[in-house]
Amino acid sequence: MPIQSKIITIVGARPQFVKAAPLSAALSEVGIEEVIVHTGQHYDEKLSDIFFSEMNIPAPLHNLGVGSGPHGQQTGRMLELIEQILSAESPRAVLLYGDTNSTLAGALAAAKLHLPVAHVEAGVRSFNRAMPEEINRVVTDHIADWLFCPSAVARDNLQSEGITSGVFVVGDVMYDCWLRGAEDECERSGVLSELSLLDAGDSPERFCLATIHRPENTESPERLRSIVSALEAIPMRVVLPLHPRTRDAASHLHLGSRGDVAVIEPLGYAGMQELERSASLIVTDSGGVQKEAYFAGVPCITARDETEWVETVESGWNRVVGADRDEIINCADYYYSWSPPERKELYGDGAAAQHIASELVQLLSAR
Repeated sequence: MPIQSKIITIVGARPQFVKAAPLSAALSEVGIEEVIVHTGQHYDEKLSDIFFSEMNIPAPLHNLGVGSGPHGQQTGRMLELIEQILSAESPRAVLLYGDTNSTLAGALAAAKLHLPVAHVEAGVRSFNRAMPEEINRVVTDHIADWLFCPSAVARDNLQSEGITSGVFVVGDVMYDCWLRGAEDECERSGVLSELSLLDAGDSPERFCLATIHRPENTESPERLRSIVSALEAIPMRVVLPLHPRTRDAASHLHLGSRGDVAVIEPLGYAGMQELERSASLIVTDSGGVQKEAYFAGVPCITARDETEWVETVESGWNRVVGADRDEIINCADYYYSWSPPERKELYGDGAAAQHIASELVQLLSAR
């Protein structure tokens, strides 16, 4: 494609770095010039920089360094800075991922400048408007010109909102990443050995992987206390990579001092993937980890009141229990000796990035 087919990609949080990895490579293969803007929404090295180096993502040309703050303040600062970059770079389109404040700011800035918006992971819905992420998703989808859906369910959600033009079911780019990691033996991180999770035959012992980071849990002392108490009561070792937000919120709970809970620092993609593949059970409030549990064939307990990834629940691999201590423990007991159901290909063929890149070539050429 000619050099004028330049796009701006806006990222700012760990899940977006993961999703950007296969698509950045696919865009390069089809000749689309990509300029990456990192808003700095996730600025901790273990939640940000490590993913660019570990997953071979091109370094951001622009790093806004916005950092944390109230939603309005953070989004406003991003909007102002992104608008300046878009005006200076004059891209043909703006590419966005998921549901963060970075996504919303990018969509608004692009729309104001009359630039086409491409939204990867379009149509995903929790149907809980109390979640900032849900507002970000809905607004971005109604702004976007080109909507790349990870599943048929996401497409149907858009259709129910009257969005039918520019919609493509391409699969999930996170599944692309997952399959690439499965094929690449050199991505094994050694984390199982470091945490003494291997038996004498170098096979993983039974353990539960847990991640808790969403504000609905970390900003509610009652919910956080209930989840932590459940993790301490699960009858197997629990590995808990601790998000900085959770570490601050749970300082008074003395995590790791009761039960068999191993609190560790946040991990890069390879280390986290290795734990997910090897776990006997996953407890999480992360949307991405719910999907990765499904990819790995590991049962999942979701410590939220709803999920965007309803396909994983309907398939029997995920149970949504909120922050109820007894429900978490009961589900863990159930999964301890369950008979796994069939795992269908819910999120495409593992080539979502190539499908998106191919569509973008056609869409840009037609403008």
